[in-house]
Amino acid sequence: MIRTTTRTTRIGIRIRGRIKEHDLRKFHSSVSTASSEHSTPINLSNFTPDLIRSFSIIAHIDHGKSTLSDRLLELTRTIPQQPIPSTSSSSGHSDPNQGPTRNQQVLDQLAVERERGITVKAVAVSMFYTSPSGITYLLNLIDTPGHVDFTTEVLRSLSATQGAILLVDATQGVQAQTLAVLQAARRRRLTILPVLNKLDLPSAEPEKVALQVGRLVTNEGSAPGEIIKISAKTGLGVEHLLEALVNKLPPPVADPNRPLRAFVFDSWFDHFQGVVSLVSIADGKIQKGDKIKSFKTGKTFQVADCGIMHPHQLSLPSGLHAGQCGWLTCAMKNAKEAILGDTFYAAKTPLTEIEPVNQSIETRQSMVFAGLYPIDSNAFDRLADAIQRVPFFSPYPLTIFNKKSQTRLTISMDGVM
Repeated sequence: MIRTTTRTTRIGIRIRGRIKEHDLRKFHSSVSTASSEHSTPINLSNFTPDLIRSFSIIAHIDHGKSTLSDRLLELTRTIPQQPIPSTSSSSGHSDPNQGPTRNQQVLDQLAVERERGITVKAVAVSMFYTSPSGITYLLNLIDTPGHVDFTTEVLRSLSATQGAILLVDATQGVQAQTLAVLQAARRRRLTILPVLNKLDLPSAEPEKVALQVGRLVTNEGSAPGEIIKISAKTGLGVEHLLEALVNKLPPPVADPNRPLRAFVFDSWFDHFQGVVSLVSIADGKIQKGDKIKSFKTGKTFQVADCGIMHPHQLSLPSGLHAGQCGWLTCAMKNAKEAILGDTFYAAKTPLTEIEPVNQSIETRQSMVFAGLYPIDSNAFDRLADAIQRVPFFSPYPLTIFNKKSQTRLTISMDGVM
């Protein structure tokens, strides 16, 4: 699978100090209307680690994770808010003449994700939220898959966060996949924020399910009465959830004065930019023109561009700073060079002074094997080149060529292709 993106644009306004609510309105207006000819770049240097919250959403498949992501994006004005379409009959079918439909699966970009209604690839999106106290926070949501087949994708993404929303369907209760990911989050000592979803459904049993969740999160200090109850579909309670995110989740432990360390937790191939890596800045800062090195391969690259997902690629000339999550490109043409779980560091920093950001990412044994044959034997080189550009889900994809006959290409990987 190849995920493609559009070209990056430079838009926005310069942000100084702690943004107040009226400044945030201007900021979002600029994002949606300003042209590159008369807009000034966004500067996120004033969003120090204490003003940043990075989190994931832990949920079983179909428990409403992607829907909740849509509501968070709307309430933070990252995307335009759309009304719930009116229904014309008791059957629940919407009337196409009632206006626009509500945003759905904004963060699901792969065709299979939209077709099946499930999340397959992790994606990071940055949002700006002004709390009732008037302080604006930078929220980094790492949206992860809920299906059991993509557990590796979830576990790797958890390493880029400090907290997680434990989202449980109030009509179904706690499911097996939820338990598995919750245990992984606990091993990483993430702060857990329990949330019940689908309160709008008649079959919801919030009291019963709250007791189940309460027993799970006892170690996190949450009583059943403290569990947040929402409806991601209607938006009920989601504003309260945003307040809880900034009040209960810890900020990232990051030092802006130390040498650069950036954790690579995902990547994909773009036809214009090459490999795009999603990174979490553990220390220091990174910006266009910087020379960086891969801890795992020792290769040196020059940063071609970097920025945040808002929700699509937004270029930041001022760069990414300690505690922030975003993307970068550095003229990588081969997806194998973007090793997931790798640490990028400043090329001028001696390797002996660098410690990998996260050493708990395990090298998993390849479990899926495939032999690929081009229909036209003369197309072997083109097939081989295409495979090298595919961003495998495995942190360590293995490609083997039969160079003598040049008729077969064998690949092996961990997880789903």
